[in-house]
Amino acid sequence: MNHKFYNKNKKERNRILIVIAICSIIIILLSVIISIYSGIYLIGILTFPITLSIIAPFFDMPFLKKNGRVIYYSTLFISEKPKNGLIKIHGGTLFDYYFVIDKKMNGKQRTNFIIQQYLDGLLHLIEKYENDKKIKIRGTSYIINKRTAEKIGFEIVETDILQKIILIYNYFNILISNSIAKNKLSFPNINKTKTFDADVSQLIERKEYIEKLNKSLKSTIANTVYN
Repeated sequence: MNHKFYNKNKKERNRILIVIAICSIIIILLSVIISIYSGIYLIGILTFPITLSIIAPFFDMPFLKKNGRVIYYSTLFISEKPKNGLIKIHGGTLFDYYFVIDKKMNGKQRTNFIIQQYLDGLLHLIEKYENDKKIKIRGTSYIINKRTAEKIGFEIVETDILQKIILIYNYFNILISNSIAKNKLSFPNINKTKTFDADVSQLIERKEYIEKLNKSLKSTIANTVYN
């Protein structure tokens, strides 16, 4: 897996996390000072949770990966461990976007790369659970649209209230991730976020199509980015 953070040695990884932690503390302290001197205490109150939501994946993902609570099937496709016959899948976090997406890519190329990594990871997940066809896969995404999700075997379902609350709390995190994905400032529309699920058997039926789409995107990326 070509993930620039995980490819570094332990000392380098720890140094990055220490720098992030120190910068975050400085930002929070500055916001507190500004709040006190300006009398606008809302500045400090909002800065604290926003900063935490932005830096959280930089600490959470390495910890969860190390403890086996999440599994990377590709650089931008992650799953939780199965629970009660359900596997929750996730696209890459802000942490993954920052370390994985090539800065040379334009917005279209980045979107293609993200979708290609989703498909690549999904294929690896299918291969792992192809003998357990009753396992259900569920995920939420603002990158993959309804048409693409249905073509690869998913059904669109209602996003639950808790998930919507989590998305609202992480709005600034998602804003930065979306801007990286589009290579420009891009405000995400949380209402357009889709939740989709499928049984492994449904995905197996569409495996050939997923493989063709994955291969096509890989070829497009290779021809437009690295030539």
